[in-house]
Amino acid sequence: MDRSHNFSAGPSALPMEVLREAHAEFFDFAGSGMSALEISHRSDAFVELAHQAEQDLRALLKVPAHYKVLFLQGGASLQFSQVPMNLLRGRKSADYLHTGLWSGKAIAAARRYAAVRVAGSSEAAGFDRVPAVADWRLDPDAAYLHYTENETVHGVQFPATPTASVPLVCDACSSLLSKPIDVAKHGLVYAAAQKNIGPAGVTVVIVDEALLDRALEITPDILNYAQQARADSMLNTPATFSWYLTGLTLKWLRRAGGVAHVHRANAAKAALLYRAIDESGGFYVNRVQAAYRSINNVPFVLADAAREERFLHLAERAGFRGLKGHAAVGGIRASLYNAIGLPAVEALADFMRDFQRAHG
Repeated sequence: MDRSHNFSAGPSALPMEVLREAHAEFFDFAGSGMSALEISHRSDAFVELAHQAEQDLRALLKVPAHYKVLFLQGGASLQFSQVPMNLLRGRKSADYLHTGLWSGKAIAAARRYAAVRVAGSSEAAGFDRVPAVADWRLDPDAAYLHYTENETVHGVQFPATPTASVPLVCDACSSLLSKPIDVAKHGLVYAAAQKNIGPAGVTVVIVDEALLDRALEITPDILNYAQQARADSMLNTPATFSWYLTGLTLKWLRRAGGVAHVHRANAAKAALLYRAIDESGGFYVNRVQAAYRSINNVPFVLADAAREERFLHLAERAGFRGLKGHAAVGGIRASLYNAIGLPAVEALADFMRDFQRAHG
């Protein structure tokens, strides 16, 4: 099969092993005589699948026992509201770090429920960095501090976990399971699956039990973390097939050597692509300061913007998919998630050099 190289920011590529496994049991999951698309979420087979997925995620991330692991729906966009609904806990304000488009969306959503303080921002610098810690203005009375570990649009990533005296909330949508994270330093971590964890349709939430049971009165049961925890994430019918594929991907990650192993591979892929950009003599430009460059999403532009449309057209013809930058910033973006192999990145770097020779 002639497969494209999928560099999309999401939904992203899934491992071929996972696709083959799903294909092999598509019509008969776990001897049920039914597809995983058809099986009841209340069946013993699916409950066992869900339990195993949780155990695999706990093992991969070394999740402490006093944290709940939830498999929800709605993506990061719903979490932007669900977090303040559940974590304000009688307080009136929350601190946010503003490092790009998605943290900006989280701030806008949270302002419907709380007085949001932007404790640090790199907006004035064009989101080319994480704001210097010395410039942060943290409120010790805030309900929590929220940060977006990796900005998929601007390609900015935190080089270290922030430190705060209040519960730390991490939007890890594009980086969870692609690099190590110390869950115990956080009150809550959330991530939509469609980057490194599985297909679209599942959102992972890992939350300290101590933060539960104080949701705002307006919070619907289905958005209440405590209620979902008590129902094992099945307060309503979940996205069963997406959960199933997520479970297969988690098993694949464990077979592949775990988070430390895939992190080394992801760092190598990113280094290769950044090298192709930096050695182009300014033909290609990445605007993020080196210390804050993402290993997950590599945005770049051509110095001559008039050539970008031609670049994208020829890249598409050559089998490179999803390279067009986000509409908010334009340009080009290559997302290097777990299922993207080094040969695909090498092929992209070769294409970039060939394009430069032909058009430089």
